[in-house]
Amino acid sequence: MAIRTIQEINEKIAKGKVVVVTAEEMASIVEERGVEKAAREVDIVTTGTFAPMCSSGALLNLGHPKPKIKIERAWLNGVPAYGGLAAVDIYIGATALPEEDPRNKVYPGEFRYGGGHVIEELIQGKDVILKAQGYGTDCYPRRELETWINLGGINQAYLWNPRNCYQNYACAVNLSERVIYTYMGVLKPHLGNANYCSAGQLSPLLNDPFYRTIGIGTRIFLGGGVGYVVGAGTQHNPTVDRNDKGVTRGPAGTLSVMGDMHQMDPFWVRGVSILGYGVSLAVGIGIPIPIIDEEMAAYTGVRDEDITTVVVDFGRDYPYGEERVLGEVSYKELKSGCIRIMGKEVPTAPLSSYPMARRIAETLKGWISSKVFTLTQPVEALPGPDSELRLKGLSIRPLK
Repeated sequence: MAIRTIQEINEKIAKGKVVVVTAEEMASIVEERGVEKAAREVDIVTTGTFAPMCSSGALLNLGHPKPKIKIERAWLNGVPAYGGLAAVDIYIGATALPEEDPRNKVYPGEFRYGGGHVIEELIQGKDVILKAQGYGTDCYPRRELETWINLGGINQAYLWNPRNCYQNYACAVNLSERVIYTYMGVLKPHLGNANYCSAGQLSPLLNDPFYRTIGIGTRIFLGGGVGYVVGAGTQHNPTVDRNDKGVTRGPAGTLSVMGDMHQMDPFWVRGVSILGYGVSLAVGIGIPIPIIDEEMAAYTGVRDEDITTVVVDFGRDYPYGEERVLGEVSYKELKSGCIRIMGKEVPTAPLSSYPMARRIAETLKGWISSKVFTLTQPVEALPGPDSELRLKGLSIRPLK
């Protein structure tokens, strides 16, 4: 049964009467007072996550030089950006690398600089070297351009990320005979360590497991500024197995998000170098969960011991597409620093930062309490477990 609407919550924000708590705090409230009381006492629960999110990038409109140019190829500090858009629109991906980077020719590669670092430097307000080439047209005669740019001189700069905020993710181990270097970090042979990447009980989509309040148009904390959910992210997979609390037992939903880089804080958007793998971008995201009924109160009362994920071998199974599960562990176990897999005690380490996730949830709570952030009603829901959505693998067919 509905208790309150998003409009009613916004009215309480305007009057300074809203009750907002973090997901950590809500878990304690639900445990101590029960779901029914928690639902009636709390209006909003704030969540947070901070981790490398490779499917991220920046869409920039540079403005026209004199004479004008239609950019076909572009580089920012030597990192290639995509120019197959309108004349001076370019997109730089977080994992893009300079052409001279040795990559893994010197193994394992250090990947000291790439697209994620360029995005961080733009948000820092630093000057960046733009090199661009065009083929020349009657309306855009310039063929080459080299100049300094910075965020203050760019018309529009959007952090536009196709896949962020994974709803749960697999824990990575290595059963092979050698050290391997992956996007989940360095993995030692013979189950030498286990790496995971989720804020667990603070993670946004783990507090709204069926996407009842998070959808297209949801206003969020993104990179220290205000952003929006623009749709389900790539590889959104809501049909995975769930436990009796509705929590997904492995990688599931994702979000595509967008926000104005001019508003952002580089503290929450950072270039990342991953040894032997490449570069990425660590992004801070926080999402408010409106407590519209008791069901949402129950979902936001989730604890790390209620959330489990699968353990997967990155030594062979993952790279070769073998969907074998070695075991299942809770985030309480993962955060304890040690799990037991295949009869062995294995040390664990996170790629995501729980202290940063907590700080995001607290920051968003402060914004709402001080009336500078209100909620939005999603204009459309994300595909849920009953959708027809099924992920496809690439079918490799011989060319004729």
